[in-house]
Order: sequence, then C-alpha cells, then structure tokens
Amino acid sequence: MDWQKRKVLVTGGASFIGSNLVNALLDRGAQVRVVDDMSSGRASNIREHIEKKRVELLEGDLRAHGVAERAAAGMSVVFHLAADHGGRGYVDLHQAACSVNLMLDGLVFQACKNARVEKVVYASSGCVYPNHIQTNPSEVLYLTEDMVGPPYDADHMYGWAKLMAEMTLRAYHKDWGMKSASCRYFTVYGPRGVENHAVIAMIARAFVKQDPFAVWGTGEQIRNWTYVDDIVAGTILAAEKIDDGTAVNLGTMERIKVIDAVHEILRIFKHNPKIELQPNMPTGPLNRVADNSLAKRLMGWEPKVMFKDGLRKTIDWYVASKKQEEVAAKLEGMLTER
Repeated sequence: MDWQKRKVLVTGGASFIGSNLVNALLDRGAQVRVVDDMSSGRASNIREHIEKKRVELLEGDLRAHGVAERAAAGMSVVFHLAADHGGRGYVDLHQAACSVNLMLDGLVFQACKNARVEKVVYASSGCVYPNHIQTNPSEVLYLTEDMVGPPYDADHMYGWAKLMAEMTLRAYHKDWGMKSASCRYFTVYGPRGVENHAVIAMIARAFVKQDPFAVWGTGEQIRNWTYVDDIVAGTILAAEKIDDGTAVNLGTMERIKVIDAVHEILRIFKHNPKIELQPNMPTGPLNRVADNSLAKRLMGWEPKVMFKDGLRKTIDWYVASKKQEEVAAKLEGMLTER
C-alpha cells in the first residue's frame, strides 16, 4: 500500500497509541484526519501537527449524531482506536462505561461502509481471550488466535465489546466486501502512556518514591508488555497485508512476572522501599502472553524492542516530562480512571 497522499482517519488519534500512530502515518506521507473527544486523548500529543496543518482535527464524540459520518467521509483507510478504556482498574470497575464500546464500534463501522472506506483496521485486545485458560501462572502458555473460542469467555465487558467488533468486521467483509483487519494489542507501554496502565503506574510510584510500594495482586501474574513503536508498526502492516478481517496478536513473547518488572523499575530509580502486595486489588488474568507467529507469517512482523530496553526509554521520557508533585497529587485517582 502506498501511503503517499492517502487519506487516513485515526479515531482516538490524540491518545497514547493513536498519536504515535499518527506520527508514523505522517512519516509515510499520508494525509491524516483525527477524530477524538479528548476524554483520554491530549491535544498536546498532536498540537505541532495541527499548527503546521499536517493533521485535520475533528473534536467530537463518535457516539453523537453525525460525528462518525463526518469523520469517515472521503477517507481511504480508517484506523479505529477510539474506545472507552483504561487500565486494569478501569476495565474491572467500570463495566457500564466499557459497554458503550459496543455502540461506538457499530456506529463507526456503519459509517465506514456508507462512506465506501477501502479498509478498516481495528484496535482489538488480548482481552478477547478466554479467562478460564489464563489462570495458572506456572503454565508456559502462549495465546494463539484460534484459542478465542468457542467457548467464548472474554475479559469483562471491555473484552466482550472487542470480540463483538472483530466478529462484526469479519461479517462486513463476508457480506459486503469491506476490507478489514483486527490487531490484538497486548499491554502496550511507552512514551505518552498514562498512569492507569501497569508499567506507567509502576514507574509513577517509583518516581514519587512511594513507600510502601503498592503492587496489585500477588506479583506472580505473567504479562508480555509491548512497546508502542512495535504496536504502531504492526498496525500499519495489518493495513498493508490483511483484507479479510483476520485478527492477529501484536505482542512480544517475553514472559515477565509483575514482581520482576517492579524490581527492575526500582533498580533503575535506585529506590528501595518496602513492597506491599495487594491481592484484593484488580489484577486481571494470571497468565497472559501472546503467540506472535501468525503476525510474523502473514505480515512479516515481530517486535524489535525487548522489555528492558523499552522500559528504559519509557522511564527516560517519564522523568523528563513529569513533575513529582503533580504525579503524586493525581496518581491514586488515575489508577482506576481514564
């Protein structure tokens, strides 16, 4: 796919992942429109592009009448990242809010069909995978795309909405020929990330010298954190390589215990607090790691940034851009909000 002058929409394009995707698309020569209601996005993430008239910003709620239609009009490719979402504290504690994604996704997909958009690339999630197969952290488990079901057992309302959107896009392709791809993101981190996600939350706690240092869960839960640049590269490759609604995992295959990530962050900050495990706080599945072999086979994608390297880059960004007193004042609220 030639991106030069191609008209591209990024929903949620002022957000953490969305704004990084906007940067990459501009670097490839695309003409980019962003639609964002700024509920979690930040205009500062794309302000330079707006001022230089490299990005057209449509500020609005995609659920409101006519917004999705105005956003999709004249577009060739739509990257749909907008969602009511947050970290583990948010998706566990705000079920009704996350259910709104069912409506939001449906409105966007219908608008894309009516506007004759060539392709939709959807930001899905590892939350589509069945909870019941992710309960044993001592099991060496890599989630392959065909494990989603049936039987289906998605992760809370957020995961069900993502699963329904994937199915909808496949149906649109089968029935109406609309090209699409779904990218299952696995625990993304990096510059512009926010404190309601685990890696940034742990960095923030170390940054403000929290003592005792809170760790949600037992610390034994397994994750594979994926650096945002790798996520962006995979998302663009999905637009270039997949047409039929196939869903692919975008995640590293590093198996990392939460407590080991904590120790590495504390080592970098030279902070030696008492660690306080909080098993009653939201923790999510105990064993969630992607198998990325399908993405490699279909798109030639594999992650380039390993966790320790990406963590160092993220910490450098965080320390350079944040103030301790401001982080300390908002941290507890951010852990469960957007």
